[in-house]
Amino acid sequence: MTKNTSGRGQRDLKVKVKTARGRTTSSTRWLQRQLNDPYVKRAQVEGYRGRAAFKILELDDKFRFLVPGARIVDLGCAPGGWCQVAAKRVNALGERRDKKQGTVLGIDLQEMEPIAGTELYQLDFMDDGADIQVKDWLGGKADVVMSDMAASSSGHKQTDHLRIISLCEAAAYFAFDVLETGGTFVAKVLAGGAEGELQKLLKQRFEKVANVKPPASRSDSSEKFVVATGFRG
Repeated sequence: MTKNTSGRGQRDLKVKVKTARGRTTSSTRWLQRQLNDPYVKRAQVEGYRGRAAFKILELDDKFRFLVPGARIVDLGCAPGGWCQVAAKRVNALGERRDKKQGTVLGIDLQEMEPIAGTELYQLDFMDDGADIQVKDWLGGKADVVMSDMAASSSGHKQTDHLRIISLCEAAAYFAFDVLETGGTFVAKVLAGGAEGELQKLLKQRFEKVANVKPPASRSDSSEKFVVATGFRG
């Protein structure tokens, strides 16, 4: 905050970005939004790899699935913010001696820089046998499968929506193969009519299914998160 020299109270300082040569108007707007986003600033201060870390923090504050000792699989985990949060909350580093030590396993198509308390693997979770490989790495089944994946944008809203739903459905079927009974599935979807079949599927396989838009999710975004708890096995 800064004082307004005109004496009319206070206002937030906002960074304005000029459209540079070679930069499109849309990319200029994106950069300005990033520079003025409080979650981006918090992520930098608190050492998270991206603002998305606060989405999983807020979801876990509400549903409490990242408990000490839990075994977590993060699909499409790059850049790693969700893994960072999970590693701390499940006590993956064993820093809390009075709590069980959990496991965090991050899966992505691309190679990533190491994350403390996390095992990172390059793997396409849709490959044949990927579920068996993950259970082998975990030494058993997972307590939580989570995904913040988003298909690359085509610029066509309806197409992008269908791609996101398709990716989420694939993650759900993977979760059915690796989750322990009573486990949790958390994934990003986009608001719209196409996710009806996904919701129906999850309600058949889980005790409770909630749809949430955490505060860290931008208000102008159509994304929401499905949190399915109590896997029936």
